[in-house]
Amino acid sequence: MQEKVILVTGGAKRVGAAICRRLHAQGARITIHYRSSAEEARALQHEFTRKRPDSASVAQADLLDIDLLPELIEKIIKRYGRLDALINNASSFFATPLKACTTQAWDDLIGSNLMAPLFLTQAAAPYLKAQRGCVINIVDIHAERPLKNFVIYNAAKGGLLALTKSLALEMGPEVRVNGVSPGPILWPEESEWSDEAARRKIIQGTLLKRIGEPEDIAKTVQFLINDAPYITGQIIAVDGGRSIHL
Repeated sequence: MQEKVILVTGGAKRVGAAICRRLHAQGARITIHYRSSAEEARALQHEFTRKRPDSASVAQADLLDIDLLPELIEKIIKRYGRLDALINNASSFFATPLKACTTQAWDDLIGSNLMAPLFLTQAAAPYLKAQRGCVINIVDIHAERPLKNFVIYNAAKGGLLALTKSLALEMGPEVRVNGVSPGPILWPEESEWSDEAARRKIIQGTLLKRIGEPEDIAKTVQFLINDAPYITGQIIAVDGGRSIHL
């Protein structure tokens, strides 16, 4: 991992921040992408650069503005001269029951979870090929086991699963493309997920009878970057066995 340059979208908070910390601790240089979490992104950057000078940068971008994505990649290349891995972690998540589906919700959920990973990977492809690098998409177990009342989100993550396999086909042999599919890792920030009884029910649906940690996702991302040279086109579920028990 030493000196590898890695872009993590949505890297300022939650699982994204855990991925950044894990990879930085292993010696990587991290670009922390954010849309609106400037304070958290810069705090994470300062945390990293105190440990190793010039080992982290931040990049603000609205990933729904596809025209800006090549510029985001070019800034990383201009600064570091290379790109070894792209982690498509940024995601919108909110309920869309069938009767509440709108084109606005479609644009947001499909845009962040499917369209942005595609076109960001497209922009990064020449540089990833030059380094024989990799792409890792953060999918969701609900790509295959839909969550009720989340019609568009489920479809977006299902598309991301298919995109992961399609990109592996398109980008080989130089670039490996894989996905990590989290289960219950961190509870969503929306108030509807604060009910303790509902949380216990989800935890009981796992085979390990406990919630996971962001570090579980980060370790799997590290494995796919560093220790899996013969793995591509695969989706690894990190969910305590929930996806086979739903």
